Amino acid sequence: MHAFDVLGDPVRRRILELLVDGEQTSGSLTTAIQAEFGISQPAVSQHLRVLRDSGFASVRAEGVRRIYLVNPAPLREVDVWLEQFRHFWNQHLDALATELARGKRERRKTTEEKRAK
Repeated sequence: MHAFDVLGDPVRRRILELLVDGEQTSGSLTTAIQAEFGISQPAVSQHLRVLRDSGFASVRAEGVRRIYLVNPAPLREVDVWLEQFRHFWNQHLDALATELARGKRERRKTTEEKRAK
């Protein structure tokens, strides 16, 4: 399965977001996903399996619990692919930074003028 097929699903993206902060049990992930998306436990398990099979997440057994964590390697591959497109949004971000700086200067100037009066 292609990385964007995996990441194109909002449930799988949310699972990865939950795993960004560290390891989580399958039970805690299932509870969170069921609350947010209203899907069944087997459906959550299927999404976890897709993340495992595609390499985006790994799992280890700890007694009867299954502990999931993010595998960063496929995300790095996506980042490398996206690099070719960054110039499109970097120009916009640079323009935004310029406008924000201009606004700060104008507010500072207005504040200084008010104090001088």
